[in-house]
Amino acid sequence: MAWEVDEFVASLTGKSPATRDAYSRDVAQFVAWCDRAQLDGPSAIDRTLMRRYLASLQNRALARRSIARKASSLRAYTRWLHNRGVIASDPGRSLHAPSGHARLPRVPKAVDAARVVEVDTSDADHDPIAYRDHALLELLYGAGLRVSEACSLTITDLDLKRRLVTVLGKGAKVRRVPIGEPAAAAIDVWLRLGRPHFATDTSPDTVFLNRRGGATGPRDVRRLLEARPLPDGQVLHPHALRHAYATHLLEGGADLRTVQELLGHADLATTQVYTHVTQDRLRTVYESAHPRA
Repeated sequence: MAWEVDEFVASLTGKSPATRDAYSRDVAQFVAWCDRAQLDGPSAIDRTLMRRYLASLQNRALARRSIARKASSLRAYTRWLHNRGVIASDPGRSLHAPSGHARLPRVPKAVDAARVVEVDTSDADHDPIAYRDHALLELLYGAGLRVSEACSLTITDLDLKRRLVTVLGKGAKVRRVPIGEPAAAAIDVWLRLGRPHFATDTSPDTVFLNRRGGATGPRDVRRLLEARPLPDGQVLHPHALRHAYATHLLEGGADLRTVQELLGHADLATTQVYTHVTQDRLRTVYESAHPRA
């Protein structure tokens, strides 16, 4: 019986490209493990088999977070098999895996975040890509977008007059988020003075283009930040600007529910990690400033 992995991946229309890639790899690895065990096909999958597979991952010393993600992929796969009638019951429904320990994100200070996003555009007439870099970084920090969300924005998603951006987030959920004046101004300059230099008849309608007229991708953003290290030499990951956005909002007095909506988190617990970051920073300030700390 065919494992139908390609068909399963094709069904994940509501997932981001990165999530689909992860699910595809995870399920393909599971199928390869089953093939080595000489299983006939999906009909041989049961809860005991799936637990044995997760145990084999633990024996390979994989991180708990990685195992938890692979378990999530397998649950989605067996649910899909069951819904398709390939298997009589869903053995993944009661499958549990060790939850990954939430790691507190590296969050730059406000002054360091500002230094990273403030790109020098004084010579942009000779290299209009500086306009793009400035607009992209201002948007990541000023609106807290995931890098994939920023790279997939289209021109029709922008409402610069009202300083709003429409974002297609995880799970195909759409949200509208405000952007600050610096981000709106930088995007406007890029659209007027930078983007026309790279747009061609075959260019996509995405906001951010690369030098070849194609869509700017997450790797381009990572390379951009690699060229803009912090004063201590460390390089920020694009997601760190999203962390900074959330943390600095909370430090400025925003309530957790509002930050949840702005980030597009389905679960408030996901947003709560930033309260720990904020508390750690408050404790640092207290211990360095209070005489009885």
